[in-house]
Amino acid sequence: MKTAMPPQNYARVKTAWLFIAPMLIVLAAVAAWPLLNTAYYSLTNARLSDLSDPSFIGLRNYLNYNGYRWSGLLTSPIWWKAVLNTLWFMAVSVSLEVVIGFGVALVLHHQFPGRGLARVISLIPWAIPAVVSAQIWSWMLHEQFGIINDFLMVIGAIETPIAWAAKPSTAMWAIVFADVWGTFPFIALLMLAALQTLPADLYEAAKIDGISPIKVFFKITLPLTMPALVVAVIFRSLDALRIFDLVYVMSGRNPQTMTISVFIRQRLVDFQDIGTGSAASMLLFIIGALVVIIALLTRTLRLSEVNES
Repeated sequence: MKTAMPPQNYARVKTAWLFIAPMLIVLAAVAAWPLLNTAYYSLTNARLSDLSDPSFIGLRNYLNYNGYRWSGLLTSPIWWKAVLNTLWFMAVSVSLEVVIGFGVALVLHHQFPGRGLARVISLIPWAIPAVVSAQIWSWMLHEQFGIINDFLMVIGAIETPIAWAAKPSTAMWAIVFADVWGTFPFIALLMLAALQTLPADLYEAAKIDGISPIKVFFKITLPLTMPALVVAVIFRSLDALRIFDLVYVMSGRNPQTMTISVFIRQRLVDFQDIGTGSAASMLLFIIGALVVIIALLTRTLRLSEVNES
């Protein structure tokens, strides 16, 4: 049976909404206008050279049949290659960032000499702008001048220099490596904050009972930090879906490494096709929304299973 909310709680909720209402209104206005404008242009044949009077063409930018063949964004193999590259990049980079970031957070959570300095040093990669980081890694992975090739040749791991960012079999891995290096501190920072809120008495009790550290991690640490981990994964997944700077700087418009954002930039700037570029932007928005919904539903189902058990 549903119970009524106490008057004092109702007053607090009402006050909270009054405080955050202005921020929500401004946020909705700032976000809604570009989104609605992009949705409108995705239904037109707008060109960058002439935006004065675009014609409405419906869903033809997405999918169209002219009586002879299908056309549109959803029939483009370049588009689907960009989608697969983006999803692969998101899955691999976010997974590695979670593992490395959580591991770093566990290390920095313990007391040891120089822990404060170690925490500052671990944030340096995240503080470097992505474009600068991409240029640094481009030079380090350069076929002729890169220090990575020099080091691997010195230790005998390779015999000839490798064009890491240009070779199809290694280009995406090079971009993933650069992205993981630059963004794992974000995961580490969030997880370190979550670890510092955990009750110490649980760990003392587990230590007295002789429970192994691995079991403590999976039975105590991981479940209690799961809310923060879900937030970190959602934020990083959305960032990974929008990845542009690293890919564009390290490999340009290479179709083998093209992501959705690079594809959108190509259609909007190089081809001046505002209609198709806007349609691709809307599909990217839908993919991002689906990722968030799936993550939240998975978390909700997990919580319901825990409560039932």
